[in-house]
Amino acid sequence: MPDYATVKANWAARGFSCDIWIDPPGQQWIDFVHDVDELVMLDEGELELTFHGLTLRPRPGEEVLIPAGARHSVRNPGARDNRWFYGYRHR
Repeated sequence: MPDYATVKANWAARGFSCDIWIDPPGQQWIDFVHDVDELVMLDEGELELTFHGLTLRPRPGEEVLIPAGARHSVRNPGARDNRWFYGYRHR
């Protein structure tokens, strides 16, 4: 599993914030749009990201870049809580 301090330092060096989010099973965040790029990385559990007509299910430690302006949805399709890192590009 990725180490939060390491991910945070890496993302900061690349111009992104970094925080942790935890969702219960079945949680959905639908049709979000941000005016800056967003990075997402699964730490544990399952995660499903949908944008630009694609549905991605990243593995722990796999980064996904959601481009600025992309309408996107996030879902926990698993049977237990998930934990994931997210961050936004600094302006």
